[in-house]
Amino acid sequence: MRAVLCKSHGLPDTLVVEEVADLVPGPRQVVVEVRAAGVNFPDTLIIQNKYQFKPPLPFTPGGEAAGVVRSIGSEVRGVAPGQHVIAFTGWGCFAEQVVVDVERLLPMPPGMEFDIAASFVMTYGTSYHAIKDRAAIKSGETMLVLGAAGGVGLAAVEIGRALGARVIAAASSPEKLKVCEEHGAQDLIDYSREDLRERVKALTDGRGVDVVYDPVGGIYSEPTLRSMAWRGRFLVVGFANGQIPSIPLNLTLLKGCSIVGVFWGDFTRREPKSSETDLRELMGLLAAKRLHPLVSASYRLEEIGAALDAVMQRKVTGKIVVTP
Repeated sequence: MRAVLCKSHGLPDTLVVEEVADLVPGPRQVVVEVRAAGVNFPDTLIIQNKYQFKPPLPFTPGGEAAGVVRSIGSEVRGVAPGQHVIAFTGWGCFAEQVVVDVERLLPMPPGMEFDIAASFVMTYGTSYHAIKDRAAIKSGETMLVLGAAGGVGLAAVEIGRALGARVIAAASSPEKLKVCEEHGAQDLIDYSREDLRERVKALTDGRGVDVVYDPVGGIYSEPTLRSMAWRGRFLVVGFANGQIPSIPLNLTLLKGCSIVGVFWGDFTRREPKSSETDLRELMGLLAAKRLHPLVSASYRLEEIGAALDAVMQRKVTGKIVVTP
């Protein structure tokens, strides 16, 4: 089979595609023929050895995929060859096959396309865990989403609306904000042209926002923390800007607010029952057509460098996928 290989840590142009041996499942593992693999910001970090998980070299990046079960281990029950499944693995998915522990599999809902299935679990799982669990958002509260046109950002916009929040989307261009509006954002901020803090103040009549969803970091974090309402919750989701900000902690005292970390990957491992409940609820929202995942582009395995570079340069709207 063909697979993308990271043989030494570096930028996307260091990745290669090579023929490797077909995969064989362990006793509680499943081999899946990959039909589509979602591309996520952590993929750009893991190949540079900058992510929380550090697989030994050489390895295949790619943390989520959808495909068809090829073979199963001797102790696997309830999964059969030919079944359509979603796999979330951490790495290994940018290939024609991926081996996955059976606990990290979900059956694909009937009628779901492979590209949507491959790009749903990580972004919507992260955002649902962040907004429902870590922020405990209430209907009628106001949430500001930074990087709102990206994968987790657009998922946050939709989930916020589904849970009854007023959603303010902040992004870097009118084109991206139009997509946010189409996916449910009620108010829009172009932070490449507008003063972020002043616009939040104007939109909330000076009260501030109850929740900030921040997958961007960098120069945008502190102004939005200063824009919190009393008892607000600031969700630290990631640092797509490339810079981890230093925050004056006295702001949390003055605002009576909380800074809350969001690490969905470890949540799924430490609290698997809660994670399963979240995923069932998400699938219910999807089936009810209250969520509308956007896949804006598809790349071949040989184009993985271009796909990851697009994510690093923040050129992606919604999600992109690799289709072996």
